[in-house]
Amino acid sequence: MRKILAIILGLMLSGPALALEPFTISDIRVEGLQRVSEGTVFNYLPLDAGDTLNTSGMQSAIRELYRTGFFDSIDFLREGDILVIRIQERPSIANISLEGNKAIKEDDLRRVLADIGLAEGEVFDPQALDRIQQELVAQYYSQGRYAVSVDTRTTNLDRNRIRIAIVVDEGKTAKIRHINVTGNTLFTDEEIRTEFESGIPPFWKFWAKDDDYTREKLSGDLEKVRSYYQDRGYIDANVESTQVSISPDKRNIYITANVTEGELFHINEIQVTGDLVVDEATLRRLIVTEEGAVFSRKNMEQSVDNITALLSNIGYAFANVNPIPQIDRDNLTVDINYYVDPGKRVYIRRIVFEGNVGTKDEVLRREMRQMEGAWFSQAAIDRSKVRLQRLSYFDTVELETPPVPGTDDQVDVVVSVVERPAGSFSVGLGYSEIQGLIYSLSIQQDNFLGSGNRVGAAVSSSDIISSFNFTYENPYWTDEGVSRGFYVRYSEYDRGAANISTYTSSEAAAGMNFGAPLTEIDYVRAGVGVRSTDINIGRFVFDSEIPDPEDPDDTICFPDLNENDICFESYYVPIDGDPLSNSLDHNGDGVLSADEREFDVYDLTLSWSRDSRNHFLNPTMGSVQRLSLEASGPGSSREYYKLFYRYAKYIPLTRNGLTFSFHGDVGYGDAYDDYDNTSLATVQDTELPDGAQCLQEEVIGLDTGLPFFEHFYGGGVRDIRGFDDNTLGPKDPFCRAVGGDFKVSGGVELAVPTPFTQGSGSRIALFIDVGNVYENVDAFDADLLRASAGLSVTWQAPVGPIIMNFAVPLIEKDGDRTESIQFSFGSTF
Repeated sequence: MRKILAIILGLMLSGPALALEPFTISDIRVEGLQRVSEGTVFNYLPLDAGDTLNTSGMQSAIRELYRTGFFDSIDFLREGDILVIRIQERPSIANISLEGNKAIKEDDLRRVLADIGLAEGEVFDPQALDRIQQELVAQYYSQGRYAVSVDTRTTNLDRNRIRIAIVVDEGKTAKIRHINVTGNTLFTDEEIRTEFESGIPPFWKFWAKDDDYTREKLSGDLEKVRSYYQDRGYIDANVESTQVSISPDKRNIYITANVTEGELFHINEIQVTGDLVVDEATLRRLIVTEEGAVFSRKNMEQSVDNITALLSNIGYAFANVNPIPQIDRDNLTVDINYYVDPGKRVYIRRIVFEGNVGTKDEVLRREMRQMEGAWFSQAAIDRSKVRLQRLSYFDTVELETPPVPGTDDQVDVVVSVVERPAGSFSVGLGYSEIQGLIYSLSIQQDNFLGSGNRVGAAVSSSDIISSFNFTYENPYWTDEGVSRGFYVRYSEYDRGAANISTYTSSEAAAGMNFGAPLTEIDYVRAGVGVRSTDINIGRFVFDSEIPDPEDPDDTICFPDLNENDICFESYYVPIDGDPLSNSLDHNGDGVLSADEREFDVYDLTLSWSRDSRNHFLNPTMGSVQRLSLEASGPGSSREYYKLFYRYAKYIPLTRNGLTFSFHGDVGYGDAYDDYDNTSLATVQDTELPDGAQCLQEEVIGLDTGLPFFEHFYGGGVRDIRGFDDNTLGPKDPFCRAVGGDFKVSGGVELAVPTPFTQGSGSRIALFIDVGNVYENVDAFDADLLRASAGLSVTWQAPVGPIIMNFAVPLIEKDGDRTESIQFSFGSTF
């Protein structure tokens, strides 16, 4: 309106000067310009020297100049034969300030302002400011913020400039207080609202925003009502009307949806027509709708997806499958014709990698399952992305398939990656209740010189273990994906401090391993190595000297579960105080000839794994299986083998992360040498001494099978939770865990979506764990199983992964060491 009034005013003011008679322009002079150049004016002005100016030409010229949006007023004056154009420019925008906008990010809002011409340095257009005010109000309304107010203020500055302030009071999001569905007789309100995003969350779900009202969310929910009915055969079901009422204070929303259900329809006939580049029988096998069945829109769409996926995997990247339902309302039946238009078959011209500054192209290319020159395959594209995401040196991986210009049967694959630092020098600090403070120093390079090879060295120290290790692995030692790695390690381990019967060990080892993929999800590994282990038999804490075996009156004292001394008279055991000594040399009278022994072992390892999980840290679907064999080769100080199998399955229950999972673990080991235990020392009295309170059935007097330093152990923050680390299973006569040759455990979990941290790798899970360790398979007794239940919290915090368990034993026995709270954390700086 201001612009129109200015044009009229300009015509009125210029009219008297030029209305007398037309004249020929000898020259044109422009007055009043500040920022706009004369050249810009002449560029838009449809007049030039020598033109004859009349009233209609003047009006047309004024309109053209106003149309530029640069000017507030324009006057045409005549001085003789000179045309004088007197102009007043619109002010320029010196500054735009934004206040109060939290729901809409400032960067997004400034982009919108710039798109309509409201940006610093631009010419100010009052109409644009009015538009943005109205648009902001509409945008906040769509978010359910009906109490919003948007105030725009302008301040004139010197040099014909203006300052704009946009002040937003967003108000609170209106909350949904009630959703009522009317007209439904076939299904209850609760059934229809099962998958609604809108709703009233339970009181304990305080972080949820289900009750926040937005127009888009309501529209999506109403579509879900139609889908719910149509997926169950009610094709004509519809939401006829929706009433949304808002309270006077604009804080509460009440929704009523009126439903018409219609009649139930069945499928009469199914046809597949079009350009069938795949035989019809194959396509029909992909159709999940069946003749005679109740019509389901969901099944019809799934059939379309199945056929489209098949075609896209054999090169038809732009295939279109159009389901055409023919509805017979008289007979309540539907004929469905799946019309197939495959389009042209497409092949890959080139694969291009972007963003890999330090990583060689060949490292990415060897993970690709889509090949150059091959037919397009969506499955190969998707699998390539998964394999690239599994590499540890990329933050993000994106794949695009732009068409090749000038062709309709070629596309390129553009792989865009964002590298993360593959090398690290880290000083680590961690804590666990069993190890205490854990210190570590490591140098790790997962992408050595951009080759994808892994090189690392680390040292660590805690209350129970000190270690050093060096590793190297080439994951593509051959072009077929065979890996080769080497390792060297040394460790010192205080088993007594780890709740294991009293001894310490030091171990040096070196070896080589190989791996090879069998399929996309199956992998095998094999390795050989040599290991030298020194065992130092420890002793319990005594109040007096070691008793004389020949003096029955001597007294020996051991700490009980509360760290108080329990002293026993006339009770003789070997001087190591537990039955694990049967793996060491003894002399004829059963007394140890020395406290330290060395075992040399030639390690042989073989493993198979199948992993179809969608995520390594926090999976929500898929499964993982691992079967491994560890054995000592012929010529080792002890000859034995260990088998271990694990299976875990993850089942998504909802789309927002609610996941049910279960797992089972079995470990078994035994010796295969001809080691003779018949002359070894045994406990003379098989009954427990007074004060040593643990389950009689789990006390062993003679260890056989695996050497004790290879036993399985149970309990702990990552094992059978709620029980102290390594304390379950066989015990010595003084209730200290000694481990066993057979372990069985399992459990179920219900992982719930974590509030505030979706996508961070953190998780909260309700769990039940069951399991135990046994002396051997023959000793297995279901009555000896332990069980616990509780809540586990895993948080991928900036300081490292934190695990905290809150557990309650469901099945426990005398002498068990339980823990209600268990936690561990680690960090790198």
